[in-house]
Amino acid sequence: QLKLVESGGGLVQPGGSLRLSCAASGVALDHYGVGWFRQAPGKEREPISCISSSGASTNYADSVKGRFTMSRDNAKNTMYLQMNSLKPEDTAIYYCNAFVNYRDYWGQGTQVTVSS
Repeated sequence: QLKLVESGGGLVQPGGSLRLSCAASGVALDHYGVGWFRQAPGKEREPISCISSSGASTNYADSVKGRFTMSRDNAKNTMYLQMNSLKPEDTAIYYCNAFVNYRDYWGQGTQVTVSS
């Protein structure tokens, strides 16, 4: 059974940075692409980034392109989301996601609040 645990969220001022982590256990994810999603208050959950199994390929939503960088360390079975130049509209709960053996897995989420 795959388990995903996000960490690294918090309160940051506009223009600041945070690095989120997603630690996986139970299943080695080195053969699977994974993604980050976020859900702001009153809004639907939206995809913001994804990364290939090797980490060689990434894609980003237009809203975060150029500011966020997704990476992974398969030896640690962990994914990361480096978030720079944060804006108030980035405030949301951030979730990592993996689709493994025809099932969607989600972490519990980590809150990111961008406010002065």
